[in-house]
Amino acid sequence: MAKSWEEINARIASGEAVVMTAEEFGGLAAGEGVTEAARAVDVVTTGTFGPMCSSGAFLNFGHSDPPIKMGEITLNDVPASGGLAAVDTFIGATEPSKSRGIEYGGAHVIEDLLRGRAVRLRAIGPGTDCYPRTEIDTWVTLEDLNQAYLFNPRNAYQNYAVAVNSGDRALYTYLGTLLPHFANATYCSAGALSPLLNDPAYRAIGVGTRCFVAGAPGYVVWEGTQHNPNQERDANGVPVGPAGTLAVIADLKQASAEFFSAATFTAYGVSTFVGIGVPIPVLDEDLAATLALTDADITATVFDYGVARRSRPALARVTYAELRSGSIVVDGREVPVGPISSLPKARAIAEELKRWIAERRFTLAPPLQRLPLPGTQGVNPLEIRTEEAI
Repeated sequence: MAKSWEEINARIASGEAVVMTAEEFGGLAAGEGVTEAARAVDVVTTGTFGPMCSSGAFLNFGHSDPPIKMGEITLNDVPASGGLAAVDTFIGATEPSKSRGIEYGGAHVIEDLLRGRAVRLRAIGPGTDCYPRTEIDTWVTLEDLNQAYLFNPRNAYQNYAVAVNSGDRALYTYLGTLLPHFANATYCSAGALSPLLNDPAYRAIGVGTRCFVAGAPGYVVWEGTQHNPNQERDANGVPVGPAGTLAVIADLKQASAEFFSAATFTAYGVSTFVGIGVPIPVLDEDLAATLALTDADITATVFDYGVARRSRPALARVTYAELRSGSIVVDGREVPVGPISSLPKARAIAEELKRWIAERRFTLAPPLQRLPLPGTQGVNPLEIRTEEAI
């Protein structure tokens, strides 16, 4: 049994496509078998909603009169990049406010724009013949901007670490607060709903794939930063730790604050929760087999963040079913565990994407280029070198 992208898109256009979320498909395959599930279903939708620090937005303000070549730029006192053209900027989600620190940052600016709030724009420039103004202080809304689009260099991690802390004091991390002496564990993944865990070999998700980004239709534009296809994999070909990532783009004016939420992690910094969903065509039984995997089939690795090194000790492997149960066993002890990502939101994203397809508002796009595959590249560490060594 095999289906083509063209056949599936034709079924979407005619309203005949059968679409299920990854959880629904897993249930169908468990009851009817993978072969029957692959025959019956055309598209499986996925979703994830968690902190994705490597996110941000490109903005274009238009020209004032007289015009200015913006150099140092702040939005609500959060620094934005001045290294682009005269009135273009990029604001990174994790950039902290100059006056409020990590209480408010770039992600909050983006969320304020999404919510229709005015944002204070201040900038200075060198003053040139074509851009004579040297400073500007004004207020802008999302509607005022010519272009505003999310461009997120690293989203939708393909699996991630489970974090514990063997040390003597609490640690404040991007995975939340880790209590000493293995008093808690945290994790960040939608498990069986997560996009790249449903396509572990990157057959259907690649450059040009249409996807859901923060409530807007968007695209995968490249491999994400730190994309590591060489992560160790289990018998199903699924990575057991942080592996592939996606760089995505979408129109901020079509996005929704329901699926983009700024956050501050105690004593760590600013981040943002981003909703990502990817529809995956059921092309054949091989792909259906990975789409049918459940939380009981997918494992993550427990790492000790109490060891302050680049390579932290791996202490155990646990299934997402175990993680969802509320406790795991690490080094012979029972450890309470909780997510920092939202499973209800991930489900809502998969359902929303399912509705878009059912209403014939969203078709699928085959990859223009595959993501880097195992054996093609890894992740280089940053080594400390002297000028003399170079």
